[in-house]
Amino acid sequence: MSTTHSARLMDGTALARRITERTTARAAAVTRRRGTAPCLATVLVGDDPASVTYVRMKRARCESVGITSRHVPLPAATTTAELVATITALSEDPGVDGILLQHPAGPHIDERAAFEAIAPAKDVDGVTMRSFAAMSFGLPGFVSCTPGGIMRLLEEYEVDLAGRHAVVVGRSAILGRPAGMLLLGRDATVTYCHSRTADVGALVQEADVVVAAVGRPRFVRGEDVKPGAVVIDAGYNAGNVGDVDFETARTRASLITPVPGGVGPMTIAVLLEQTVEAAERSLPA
Repeated sequence: MSTTHSARLMDGTALARRITERTTARAAAVTRRRGTAPCLATVLVGDDPASVTYVRMKRARCESVGITSRHVPLPAATTTAELVATITALSEDPGVDGILLQHPAGPHIDERAAFEAIAPAKDVDGVTMRSFAAMSFGLPGFVSCTPGGIMRLLEEYEVDLAGRHAVVVGRSAILGRPAGMLLLGRDATVTYCHSRTADVGALVQEADVVVAAVGRPRFVRGEDVKPGAVVIDAGYNAGNVGDVDFETARTRASLITPVPGGVGPMTIAVLLEQTVEAAERSLPA
C-alpha cells in the first residue's frame, strides 16, 4: 500500500451529536410523562483534578440534554464501606435513574465492591458483573459505555465483523474485556493482548480490527497495522495522544478513529442514552 494512502476518519463527534439529539427528545418525553426529568447521580471520591474535570463535563452534558445531574462528592478518606452505603442508598432512591461512580476511586477503595452496590437497573455505565454477563451472553442490559460507543462506530461505518480477526490490546474490566465480548457477539474472532502477551506487534499484524485500550501513548505501532485494517483507538494520554501511532497507522488502515474526536464523544453519548433508557423503563406500561 502506498505511503500516500490516508485512512478514512471515523467521526465520533458527529455520530455522538446525532445520538445526543435523539436522547434529548427522549428525555423530554420522559419528563412530560412522569413530571420529572431523568436523573443521573455521579459519585466522586476525593478531589483528583482529572476526575473533577470529567465529572463536571458529564454533569454539564446531562443538563444540556434535559437530564438532572445529582452530584455526590465524598472526602478522599471515605472508606469502602461508606462508599458502598452511599451507592446502596442511591440504588434504593426512586428519584435516581442511573448511577455513575467516577473511577479510579482511590487505592484504598475496593472498587469492585463499590461497583457491585449499583443496582443493575441503574448501572448505566455498565460496570457491574451482571452487566458484563449480559454483554457476554447477548442479554438485555446496559453496556460499558466506551465499548458500547466503539460498537456504534463500527455499525455506523458498516464494518462487517463476522469472521474477521479482532485484536483487543488491553484487558481492563470496563473497556478491554467487555469490548472483546461485544465483538465476539458480532461473530468476530477475538484475541486479547495484555502486559504478559509476547510480541503484541505480531498479533496486531494479523488483525482485521484493532482496538487499542492499554493506556500507553502510541503503544500500537503504525507499521504493525495490517493494510486495510480498521483501527479503533480508545486511549487518551497527555497531549491528546492515543494508544496508536496515528500518523503511521493512518497510512495503512482503511478506517481509523482520531484522538480526540473518535471514541471519546461516543462514551458520553452512550452514557446519556442509557440514563434516559433507564428512566424510560421506570414508566408505567
